[in-house]
Amino acid sequence: MTDTFFTVTQLARDLSVTPRTIRFYEDKGLITPRRAGTMRVYTKRDRARMALILRGKRLGFSLREIKDYLDLYDLDPSQSEQIRLLLKKVQDRLEMLEDQRLALEETIIELKDIEEQALSALASSETGDQKAAG
Repeated sequence: MTDTFFTVTQLARDLSVTPRTIRFYEDKGLITPRRAGTMRVYTKRDRARMALILRGKRLGFSLREIKDYLDLYDLDPSQSEQIRLLLKKVQDRLEMLEDQRLALEETIIELKDIEEQALSALASSETGDQKAAG
């Protein structure tokens, strides 16, 4: 093998994933390895696509969104459509995460208030128990 091809094991090791993960994305049609006899071989292009897939998943994009993005790369050599789609998806994702952050902040405030009330109730209860026992 030359350094321009990877086996599934090499690619998995390079990307810190399992071979099963790579095969999963292959089954979904996101990467298409070549064959050398019965062995799958992955190109630098496949490696770059896998890196984009993993990054997209880490950022919370769906497989459908990732596939749409990757498909545009093949259709538009200038990449302008791909960049527009990426920008729209990133903006949508940021908006959703901002909404989630606000909801989390509100939930944290509410939980801290409940925690404070519960601690206060316990302290009052324990003080009352000690007075009754004394």
